[in-house]
Amino acid sequence: MLAGRALVIGAGPAGLMAAETLAAHGFGVVVAEAMPTPARKFLMAGKSGLNLTRDEPRALFATRFSGALPRTPGYLGEEEFGPAEVMAWARGLGIELFTGSTGRVFPLGMKASPLLRAWIGRLSGQGVELLTRWRWAGFKGDGWRFETPAGVEILHPGAVVLALGGASWPRLGSDAGWVPWLQQRGVAIAPFRPANMGFRVDWSAQMARHFGRAVKGVALRVGEQTGRGEWVISARGIEGGGVYEVSAAMRDGVPALVDLAPDLSEAELARRFARAPAKLSVGNRLRRVLGDPLRAALLLEWGQPLPPDPARLAARAKALALRHEGPLGIERAISSAGGITAGALTGTLELRAMPGVFAAGEMLDWEAPTGGYLLTGCLASGRRAGQGAAAYLARARR
Repeated sequence: MLAGRALVIGAGPAGLMAAETLAAHGFGVVVAEAMPTPARKFLMAGKSGLNLTRDEPRALFATRFSGALPRTPGYLGEEEFGPAEVMAWARGLGIELFTGSTGRVFPLGMKASPLLRAWIGRLSGQGVELLTRWRWAGFKGDGWRFETPAGVEILHPGAVVLALGGASWPRLGSDAGWVPWLQQRGVAIAPFRPANMGFRVDWSAQMARHFGRAVKGVALRVGEQTGRGEWVISARGIEGGGVYEVSAAMRDGVPALVDLAPDLSEAELARRFARAPAKLSVGNRLRRVLGDPLRAALLLEWGQPLPPDPARLAARAKALALRHEGPLGIERAISSAGGITAGALTGTLELRAMPGVFAAGEMLDWEAPTGGYLLTGCLASGRRAGQGAAAYLARARR
């Protein structure tokens, strides 16, 4: 079954893009998905607003990627699938887009479901067959073994694209169960680690009243990186886009500093502390100068003992050490680092140890922040793997 046709395992963004690319090259495609419906993680990510990509120069965009993908020749180069291509692709599905003030690109309706419906419709029109509740269960000889509602099926496709996801949010299908099967075939795989994740914080009792509130108007500096997005205080710790932007370096041990007044110079902040009425309590003085009870609470939480003189207090508020106890678990991380290593891949994302088998998306050892980068990387790698599989099938026809 499937002789001369392509098999895509995994119906997330990377897998669906690989299927679309293969179908556009004239090849029959079957997509096998373990879950009852496709792209569950994609739909979950789009519940609060689907951030498709980031409208910024390609060279700047590419700097936000690390790991296996940018080390393959030409990744996000002139022939690749960058921000402009993602926007054109979405509009081709009939999805109107808008660009926010930070360059983030969203569907006009903000949701993922209309885009996914249009995409599945186009794939169906191209002849792509989607099989749900088909769970890959390893190999049987030279065949691909699946557990299906009708029992075990063994497939022998002409080429395979693996798009099974990494190890984050396993309840949505990305459980990394594929790792031992590929390792047994000689594929090098780096251990998975959380990416785009929050961090555990052991808060004092005084912080409980702030749980659920968003930290706004601050900057998070980690090494050379700075995040200006919002993040949320919870009983577990800190989470949110502003943290995710710099989370990889934090995870790897780089100290994080919070600037509670990024739009003020240290000298100006010191002058404001000096002008605050001495009769005010410490908490009220901080709230008056910083303009936000939550920012004042963070300074009281992480800045003790507070320096008495305004200059040193301003310096503390401009470079407040963020104390955390490490990343939250990978099961709730937005994405994961680790996976199939760069050395295990050719430039077309073919597995060197398994000719005719390609891999895409979060299976690969790469990472990028949220904010449009992560999704664009998944789409780009799916397109590249699909192109590689199409070329492989074309050679086999000759």
